[in-house]
Order: sequence, then structure tokens, then C-alpha cells
Amino acid sequence: MSTALIVANQTLPSQALADAIAERIRSGFTVFHVVVPATPVAKGLTWDEDESRREAEERLQTFLDQLSSLGVEATGEVGDKDPVAAVRDALRSRDMDEIVLSTLPPGISRWLGRDVPSQLRGAVTIPVTVVNEGVAPPRGGA
Repeated sequence: MSTALIVANQTLPSQALADAIAERIRSGFTVFHVVVPATPVAKGLTWDEDESRREAEERLQTFLDQLSSLGVEATGEVGDKDPVAAVRDALRSRDMDEIVLSTLPPGISRWLGRDVPSQLRGAVTIPVTVVNEGVAPPRGGA
């Protein structure tokens, strides 16, 4: 049984992520755990942590329902606002075969601007695949 950790926030309903998940299901993945970092929702120069968590929880629940409808086991959690910390927290209590990091397109994505993919690859020992909304996912991982 192969398991994947999906890390996404605003891109949860994206076609690029849906395609990446469908590809994993075809290749034998049957369990998915989704982590939605509670990244700030900008309100001018400030942000509301409660609102960020609430919006992340709503996206998570909708996405878990979609995954379950595909016949796979799907669990999830709202994590730390830092995606690397959120992944570390999630991996403390479960074993995963791959991490799929879903981001907004280059130039828009704050995660890509902060080089989260490289940070994740340095923090974990399992493969990390990056899927960018609006960019065709690479075959065989990133």
C-alpha cells in the first residue's frame, strides 16, 4: 500500500493537482494524507490567523470529500503556516512514500519564492514532487 502526503493550500481544487493524484492512484497509491498549511490571508498589512485556519479547514474538508469519492483512504489536517514545519509535524506520526507539494504558478507562488521545494528536500528523506498550477506536471517526479 503506497501512501502520499499532499501539501497544498490555495491549489487544492487545481487541475494540476487532480492530475497528479489521478496518476498516483493509477500507479497504486491508495492512501493520501493532506496537509493544508494555514498560510496568512492578507488584509492590508495584517492577517487574521483564525480566518486563515478557518479557510484552510474548509478547503481541506472539500478536498477530502473529493478524494474519498475516488475510492481512496483520505485523511488530513490544517498545519503550521510554514509548509516545511507543517510537513515535519505530519511526518512525526505517519510513514509516507512521497510528498506532493502543490503551488501556485512560478512568479505568483510565495512558496516557490521562498524555495520551499528545496527546503523540503533537505528536511525529509522521501521523494518530493512539485506540481505547479498552470504548469504541466513533470513525468516521474520533480
